[in-house]
Amino acid sequence: MKILLVSSEVYPYAKVGGLADVVGSLPFALSKLGHDVRVVMPKYKEVEDKIVGLEKVDDLLKIYMGNSGIMEAKIYEGIMSQGVPIYFIENNQYFYRDQIYGTKEGDYPDNAHRFTFFPRAILMMLRKLEWFPNVIHCNDFHTALVPVLLKTEFKDNPLYNRIATIFTIHNLAYQGIFSRDLLDEVGLDKNLYSIDKMEYWGKLNFMKGGIIFSEKINTVSPTYSKEILTPEYGCGLDGVLRTREKDLFGIINGIDYTQWNPETDRSIKKRYSNKNLKGKIKCKKALLIEQGLKSSRLSMQAPLIGIISRLADQKGLDLVEKAMEKIINLGANLIILGTGNAYYHKVFEKMSYKFKENFKVNLKFDSKLARKIYAGCDMFLMPSRFEPCGLGQMISLKYGTIPIVRKTGGLADTVINCDKHIGRGTGFVFKEASSKDMLSATKRAIGVFKDKKRWDRIVRRAMEQDFSWDNSAKEYVKLYNEAISSK
Repeated sequence: MKILLVSSEVYPYAKVGGLADVVGSLPFALSKLGHDVRVVMPKYKEVEDKIVGLEKVDDLLKIYMGNSGIMEAKIYEGIMSQGVPIYFIENNQYFYRDQIYGTKEGDYPDNAHRFTFFPRAILMMLRKLEWFPNVIHCNDFHTALVPVLLKTEFKDNPLYNRIATIFTIHNLAYQGIFSRDLLDEVGLDKNLYSIDKMEYWGKLNFMKGGIIFSEKINTVSPTYSKEILTPEYGCGLDGVLRTREKDLFGIINGIDYTQWNPETDRSIKKRYSNKNLKGKIKCKKALLIEQGLKSSRLSMQAPLIGIISRLADQKGLDLVEKAMEKIINLGANLIILGTGNAYYHKVFEKMSYKFKENFKVNLKFDSKLARKIYAGCDMFLMPSRFEPCGLGQMISLKYGTIPIVRKTGGLADTVINCDKHIGRGTGFVFKEASSKDMLSATKRAIGVFKDKKRWDRIVRRAMEQDFSWDNSAKEYVKLYNEAISSK
């Protein structure tokens, strides 16, 4: 099968969130199954610093952009670390910028143009390559116009009209909603502005177009695929999604265990496995000292809770704020790593002074410190209000750091509640998005932590869980085949 994955970000070339990790790992697992897999993304400014030896595929592609005129694109080819070809679409006006989507002041005002140009250039690139996939795997609103264009501008072209598409929703909250004037500005079919296509409360909705025009749709966890059919989680598109319910699936994201493994991780103090956990104790001691928390024997005996997160309401940081003092009074120490809403920066900085012996906040992105937290903490707190999949809880399981999570999205699909499943549990789960319910789950976890033999069994069981991409890739192949059949 010929598979093309298209994405606005791909690790390690450009990354804002988990989308980059998915498209940076899934191609390798698909390739191992014997498929011809290729990837395409924009050639951002930062790409030049991260890849050498790019070969130019074509000097000039002319891309029609309506009233904006003819825009030019150049195509470059590289090879990902495991031999998968990756193509970069260059247009300096649109992509040669310091950030991918916008600045701290907000999104770039021409994002609609940028992510109309990108899908058009992808489809034109295929003709230059003389390589036409059986299926194009689109990811989030930045690529949503690929299926739209295939069924409008390219629908009568025999080179294109057999290509099936699947559309993956990584986070429904980001939909790409733009002015209806865009139709003329970039030359989109005016018939797209209708309630059964891309019209959305007087504007154009790219995400809605991807949902309606793709053969199959999926989200990044089974639970999230059900949640988004409801008004609570549907972000205004639940009605549209219900019309495609028979074509909507949930496939849990995987993690790359060659990258996330305490047996091979060079960033942590001492490597360890589920057969020998002595190294984890050394990791905890080193982390406590590095973070300036109590390094006494008493501190080693106290549970250490880690949070690695974007500091935002979606991630449940308001619950942490309300419960912080009570968690510390339960005898726990806490470490937070992340950036985000300025409000939480101020709140947690203030708390770090008040509880300086028990709480440390790190307002930055630091990949090495993240690994130390995964390895050195006893528990990992993820109280998200919604979480399409989540990678943190799966990484923490591999490192034997027991997750405390809210029962939502991928968190519900990957963490088995120790309270209800004695002998099978891998973490502690709470239902309500409230500080009271979160605190109750944390209290239960701390209670079990005091039973060292039981805790040790839970840690070893957590480390045995398998969320590798191999399993998810097989599910995607099934979905690709269904998309091709329905086409």
